[in-house]
Amino acid sequence: MRLPIATLNIAAILGLGLFGLGLGSDTRVHAQDKPAAPAITPATAGTSLKPEDLTPEEKKERELRKDCKVKICAAFRNKKPDGGDIACNVLKTWRKEQLSKMVEKAKVSWPWGAIKCVADIKLKRDDLIKGMTQDKYEAQLDKHQVACEVERDKEGKADIKFDFSPKVTFEKGKATKAALNWGTIEAPSLVKGAMWTATATDNTFNVLQSTIVEDINDFIGPKCDEVKDDWQGK
Repeated sequence: MRLPIATLNIAAILGLGLFGLGLGSDTRVHAQDKPAAPAITPATAGTSLKPEDLTPEEKKERELRKDCKVKICAAFRNKKPDGGDIACNVLKTWRKEQLSKMVEKAKVSWPWGAIKCVADIKLKRDDLIKGMTQDKYEAQLDKHQVACEVERDKEGKADIKFDFSPKVTFEKGKATKAALNWGTIEAPSLVKGAMWTATATDNTFNVLQSTIVEDINDFIGPKCDEVKDDWQGK
């Protein structure tokens, strides 16, 4: 099993806490190959759960994420300078079967159980408005911290903590370039080693850029349209 490749796909999901920790209706990860980088195979899309299949805890998580989603969409789409910066505490749980689908196209298996992550989302309102209104604007976002709990059968639960400092370039209201800029990682040695390899690869070759750009534009457009009644007029 090529664990670093599988972990890069998972790291991408976790690292996209800015727009991917369930703020959209689903999560897509399809890391793109680069000539000088280790081969990265696309992960599987379509891992969302239907509303009727959610547990009470998962429904509560979704509602909390929706509140954060509305705040971000209101800033992007209404472009009003008043209202202050945006800070959200976002919680997301992935079931083992979801994680297995995410890595199955890489011809690997997910070796552990469910993952539960919490991310601190911090966005400056001015960055979001300038990204939508200026011809070209580069936003260096604050450091984002993510803490995850991974279920493991024999070893028990493992705690993973990491941070990243995203940089996004907008042109005429669309994201055109992006990098996650991974930082420190705290995790058990096996997990940390795999994640370090994966994130170092992304820091060097930016293999996730196309995924990040696509997800940001999808969030600003269709995903924000999903909650238009909530943010319109705010």
